[in-house]
Amino acid sequence: MTYENVFIEFWDSVKTSAEAGEFAKLTMAKTIGKPELRNIFVRPVYADSGFKVLLKLRYRSREKDDIENEMSLEEAFEIVKKHLKEPFYTVLLFTIAEDITFKVNKKGAGSITKNVPTFTQVTEAKMDDE
Repeated sequence: MTYENVFIEFWDSVKTSAEAGEFAKLTMAKTIGKPELRNIFVRPVYADSGFKVLLKLRYRSREKDDIENEMSLEEAFEIVKKHLKEPFYTVLLFTIAEDITFKVNKKGAGSITKNVPTFTQVTEAKMDDE
C-alpha cells in the first residue's frame, strides 16, 4: 500500500483523538540528512470556537526563529502532508489512549504501529509570545 493511503488512515486516528479529547501532541521527525527544518510540532488548543491546533516549525539554525501558527486540524493536515518524505519520514501521534507512529520506508511504503501512551493527560498549547 502506498504511503499516502496509509497516511490517510493514520490521520483518521488524529481526527478521532481530537474529537474524543485525547489528542496530546503530534511530532514530525526522522529526516534524511540535515535539512533546515528540524521538526514540526502540533499541539491542541481547545477554544470556544472549537478544536484548533498550534503548529510549530522548528528550524536547525539558531538565526532562524521558530514559526508558530494557530489553525484548524484540516489546515495542519495540509502542512504535515506536504512535508512527508521531504524531509520527514516519521509522524508520531501522542494521545492519552495510545501512541501511534506512521513511517515511510525507503521504498515509499507506509506503516502504522501502536504503543502504550506516553502522555496521561492533555496539555493545551500556548503561543510562545503570550
